[in-house]
Amino acid sequence: MSQTIETLQGVIEDRKRHPKEGSYTCALLKAGEGEILKKIGEEAVEVVVAGALESDERLVYETADLFYHLLVMLAARNLRWEDVESELRGRFQ
Repeated sequence: MSQTIETLQGVIEDRKRHPKEGSYTCALLKAGEGEILKKIGEEAVEVVVAGALESDERLVYETADLFYHLLVMLAARNLRWEDVESELRGRFQ
């Protein structure tokens, strides 16, 4: 796992365990899975639009947003990026 992913996942887990006033991550987690999934859908559409019509920089930006929201969803479900990596490894064996 990359250092960046590990750090981001750690911040999300910390916000889950120790909510902080004004934290977007805390607000998402408090809103629940339905709202998190809604944000994932919005971000996925933005990735598609950026991939089809916008610059590489915009595509990278929107992909980062999507990835962040996916990590929040995993945390909400008590899953971790390592679970995704394990699934991916299994597909190549």
